[in-house]
Amino acid sequence: MSGQSQRLTVVPTVTMLGVMKARLVGATRGHALLKKKSDALTVQFRQILKKIVSAKESMGDIMKTSSFSLTEAKYVAGENVKHIVLENVENASLKVRSRQENVAGVKLPKFEYFTEGETKNDLTGLARGGQQVQQCRSAYIKAIEVLVELASLQTSFLTLDEAIKTTNRRVNALENVVKPRLENTIIYIKGELDELEREDFFRLKKIQGYKKKEIEKQMAAARQFAKEQLAEKSLHFTSVPVADARHFDMIMDR
Repeated sequence: MSGQSQRLTVVPTVTMLGVMKARLVGATRGHALLKKKSDALTVQFRQILKKIVSAKESMGDIMKTSSFSLTEAKYVAGENVKHIVLENVENASLKVRSRQENVAGVKLPKFEYFTEGETKNDLTGLARGGQQVQQCRSAYIKAIEVLVELASLQTSFLTLDEAIKTTNRRVNALENVVKPRLENTIIYIKGELDELEREDFFRLKKIQGYKKKEIEKQMAAARQFAKEQLAEKSLHFTSVPVADARHFDMIMDR
């Protein structure tokens, strides 16, 4: 892209030069801040990515353990254990709530589980297998914990990914479009102001030369006039009669 298309169309004045310099300073500061924000988001992004990989690796083992515990509970307590458990449960004891975490100006959603209410350990109506059902319940609670953590990490991961893309686009726009355009505009204004200064200097030199010539003409005319006056006076003295000259000398002797 040429410099003509990279600069703004402005009137080259000193005021506009100050405005463009102020804009360039603001763009430079904004670019530095956005660059720091992008770096901070990238660091957080990589940390979340490591946590996601670790959670997914542990999720396989936990889900396998919970499924095996359910199979054991069904084997010990019978196939109708599901209906017996549901009869003894009134409200959910394990719940999930959401909150927001601010990272470099980006609000990341966070999900966390909490226990609410009392948990009945005795399973009324179960003739056998109560202990195995409790083990199955503990295994599925661990699975829910991992799933909630993974959901929080995945949501934060997607939010950070979009924020990083947006921030990088702004950084690239400031670095490759806005700042070069302002710099080229400042160079253009400085060049135009220098050209105007050279024109004014040349104009002053021409005016000074014209005035000097006029002064020289006037001085030459004055000298010529003085010469003519002297010539007329000398001509007048030489044209005086001899008798009048003698009479003048007698008067002076008296």
